[in-house]
Amino acid sequence: MLDIDEIALRRLDLTVLLVFLGLMRHRKAVDVAAHMGLTQSAISHSIKRLRDIFDDPLFLRRPAGMEPTAVAIALEPKIRRAVETLSEALTTETQFDPTAEAGVIQIGAYDNEMATLVPGLLQRARAAAPGLRFAIRSLGRQAALAALEAGELDLALGFIWDLPDRFQADPIHEEGYAVVMRADHPLTGANWGLEAFCAADHLVVSPAGDLTGVVDQALERIGRARRVAASVPLFFPALATVASSDMIATLPGRLVAAHAARFGLVIRQPPLTIRPFTVAAIRHQRNAKSAKHDWLLAMLTAE
Repeated sequence: MLDIDEIALRRLDLTVLLVFLGLMRHRKAVDVAAHMGLTQSAISHSIKRLRDIFDDPLFLRRPAGMEPTAVAIALEPKIRRAVETLSEALTTETQFDPTAEAGVIQIGAYDNEMATLVPGLLQRARAAAPGLRFAIRSLGRQAALAALEAGELDLALGFIWDLPDRFQADPIHEEGYAVVMRADHPLTGANWGLEAFCAADHLVVSPAGDLTGVVDQALERIGRARRVAASVPLFFPALATVASSDMIATLPGRLVAAHAARFGLVIRQPPLTIRPFTVAAIRHQRNAKSAKHDWLLAMLTAE
């Protein structure tokens, strides 16, 4: 059986551990103080206690912020597990009354989910829970997972492959693809098929600026290729760009069905098989049995 240093444990209250995790994430004491609602003096006192307990500087002051030492990096997963275990032990939420709730729901999503899921969610949730407010944040996959882990998001919406076990994905719907082009595009009067598709100039959506995507993988499997002329980071700029150019774009089908007409675009089915993807509501496992999160999921999936 492991010996327990009771003196050290008594000095490690939850606030000190949360300060440690905050510094690992934000790297600036002032940001941690603002996030936790503490004074700079309280943060400094917590850092001193941490250094004394672990007999290591833990965080070194640098021009860009606080740089964690090797000891701090090794400690982070252990301290995070301890905090999550305590959080689970303290979570006794078994009921959720939306009519009596107040506060802010934080949701992370790309603009595809913002345009297809969020409007209905807000309409239904605002009617059922008038005291709740919603903050929708534009976050990429890794940023959304980090925010979920830090407790800064309630849900992330979208598709994330290789989801770590500490997160739970609740499916909302399966999503396919559609091709869009401007109404007077030369291809609207031509024979639509794989040859015309591959010969066209394509626009892709990539937050990272990539010029390849799932369509190129599907084409490669059948020994074909296309020419990607440009990429943009968001779906609505893609719709606007296609509306004023000779480029075509292969985009999520629900987004296209809901918004292509606003941009005067013609819709075509892709002339090849492209694997669909599942849009999900992702939560941290600490909230696996949260009635509030179950209610949010119901609001998202209701028709």
